[in-house]
Amino acid sequence: MVKQTTSGEHYSVPEAAAYLNTSIRFVRRLIADRRITFYKLGRHVRFKRADLEAFVQAGRVEPITADSVLRDLRRAV
Repeated sequence: MVKQTTSGEHYSVPEAAAYLNTSIRFVRRLIADRRITFYKLGRHVRFKRADLEAFVQAGRVEPITADSVLRDLRRAV
């Protein structure tokens, strides 16, 4: 179990993985690919909660509705 930081604002890699409900390896891959905002404090890597939330929101996919299907069909014609 990962202990949360006391400030609640900055997360380590294991804490960020727990927050995102993913593996530590996945978070490290996001860092290596520069797909997520992170902060280097010496040799330590930290994340802000707002940056983790922004990453989650960037991956949001809207559900398909009848209106969106019709709109896409009109674009295809």
